[in-house]
Amino acid sequence: MKNLQQNNLTYKVLLVIILLFTISDTFAQKGKVNTALGLKDAGKLDNALTTIEEAIDANNPKTESSINWPRTWEVRGEIFQAIFQSKDENYRKLSADPLSEAFKSYQRVLELDTKNKFSNSIKIKMQLLIQDLSIQAETAFNDQYYDKALASFEQIMTIEDNPILKAETPDAVDTVIIFNAALSAYNAKKFDKAIEFYKKAAFYKYNGAKTYEMLSDCFLSKKDTAGALEILQEGLKEYPGNSLILVPLIDVYEKNNKVEDAIKYLDLAISKDPGNESFHFFRGILFERLQNTDEAIKCYEKAIELKPKYMDAFFNLGIIYYNRGVKQVNVANSVPSNQPEKYDVEKNKADIEFKNALPYLEKAHELDGNDKITMESLKNLYYRLKILDKHAEIVEKLKNIL
Repeated sequence: MKNLQQNNLTYKVLLVIILLFTISDTFAQKGKVNTALGLKDAGKLDNALTTIEEAIDANNPKTESSINWPRTWEVRGEIFQAIFQSKDENYRKLSADPLSEAFKSYQRVLELDTKNKFSNSIKIKMQLLIQDLSIQAETAFNDQYYDKALASFEQIMTIEDNPILKAETPDAVDTVIIFNAALSAYNAKKFDKAIEFYKKAAFYKYNGAKTYEMLSDCFLSKKDTAGALEILQEGLKEYPGNSLILVPLIDVYEKNNKVEDAIKYLDLAISKDPGNESFHFFRGILFERLQNTDEAIKCYEKAIELKPKYMDAFFNLGIIYYNRGVKQVNVANSVPSNQPEKYDVEKNKADIEFKNALPYLEKAHELDGNDKITMESLKNLYYRLKILDKHAEIVEKLKNIL
């Protein structure tokens, strides 16, 4: 009986000792978390990081208490944010992506915090993390590290969608971040992702017609003409007559040889902005594509009326008359040699066209004295009209043009 009592006593003592060691280990591991926090506050970030990583070492059975303690991960997040904010390059080198590690740590807090004890403090830390991520994203974008900028903007969106942040303003949408994410994805040539974010921005009417213009550019970058046309048509319904949508829409139709459709939308653009000389100029180009030079001439003349020093419009007008002259020369040359009078009539018609071209090409040269194409055209024109002094002069000028 006495031996049995002694054995029971020994067993209880052992249980107490084991319990004390367990409690001691628990306090020791959680103590590391407090130590890591103290080291962080003292600015010793290398030691703080080493200490907190020891507290979450899954290979160490003693870390069971600290690795599953939300506070451990909260402190870890703070340390990584401090590394990002540090002015000391040696500390900044402690992590290749400290804000991502902070983000993961705060997410882990929310996973472990079944009793909702840490939601208020994590809410504040996530708001501070958004500020750091915004700085990181802007810096990365300006330095042309577009993938990194995109990752930062996506992390911001994930944080902002977290229930603890959405609780107060459930309908709030950060359209600036969405648009910037799209812009980063576009520059990173991740066009599918850019389309996803631009469509979100368009849904919330952020940046108006500009967003649809950017969307169409994404589709065209993917060689998806049908997608570009569809999104531009959608944008035109939302923003009727807006040139940011009309211009790329016209351009897509023109490049795909749908000139009549391009003219239809260009006419709509002109009806909304009749004083835009570029619209009239481009309309002239389209009519030239249709070989309707009479209508093209009217368009170029209107463009010059709106912009008296429109060099390209003067040049195109001159070239229309010049080409008409060349065609008429061919007509004259086809006249049989035994009909000299008819030849002279047809040849005179050509000279009239060349004379019509002359003032426009000379004006184009006056507006841009170094344009080689204009000078070459004038050289040929002077030769055809037998204006040999000016022909010699333009030949000399061409020798000095690189």
